[in-house]
Amino acid sequence: MTRTGDVNEPERGVRLQKVLASAGVGSRRACEELIAAGRVEVDGQVVRTQGVRVDPASVVIKVDGMRVTTAESGNVYLAVNKPAGVVSTMNDPHGRKDLRRYTEGRRQRLFHVGRLDTDTEGLILLTNDGELAHRLAHPSYEVLKTYVAEVPGPVAPGLGKQLRAGVELEDGPVTVHSFRVVERVGTRVMVEVVLHEGRKHVVRRLLEAVGHPVRRLVRTRFGPVALGDLRPDNTRVLRADEVAKLYDAVGL
Repeated sequence: MTRTGDVNEPERGVRLQKVLASAGVGSRRACEELIAAGRVEVDGQVVRTQGVRVDPASVVIKVDGMRVTTAESGNVYLAVNKPAGVVSTMNDPHGRKDLRRYTEGRRQRLFHVGRLDTDTEGLILLTNDGELAHRLAHPSYEVLKTYVAEVPGPVAPGLGKQLRAGVELEDGPVTVHSFRVVERVGTRVMVEVVLHEGRKHVVRRLLEAVGHPVRRLVRTRFGPVALGDLRPDNTRVLRADEVAKLYDAVGL
């Protein structure tokens, strides 16, 4: 049964179809059709009535089970392509280059999701959405991270099977979700490693343990968010669908 009494905000609210359209879900007309089809939830309640008003800063809106992020929430979601030499902290007491360089001019206090070694490059996320950041970083949610590493070859055909079975490190065993060789050029081999582990230096330690010390390491994906063509030392705002997929990955 459709219930709208608990979510309707006639005095201070904004029409639901307008909120959806402003969030990039679709045109106003398309959003009205989504509502009519029962595909929109507000705070867990299916809304089919046109013209319902909501407070976009305080409600949770989902379309087809995927959370919609509104501008009114005040939340910021950034992807950063961290170059080597930048430390994964918002304020380094030793004066090294840190992640503050990517938040200049923003009034919100942002924090990083997960860490990358100083010498490791690639994707790191910045946000002020505390619950999402906590879940993404917590090992129990097993959010996959993808890395591309340059290692000395040759790589034995059975290495992937060995890594998926698990390798014992000094702080316990580690297994990978997937492994593949991306490129071979002479003795230079590029491999892709996908795992949910977040232990310190885990990818470097893992590959060194199987005889392939890492020469260069880049994180290319964090859960559903890909580094893509984002240039080193640059940032971009995550798309609404990327944020929705991050929420979905951790059950929010």
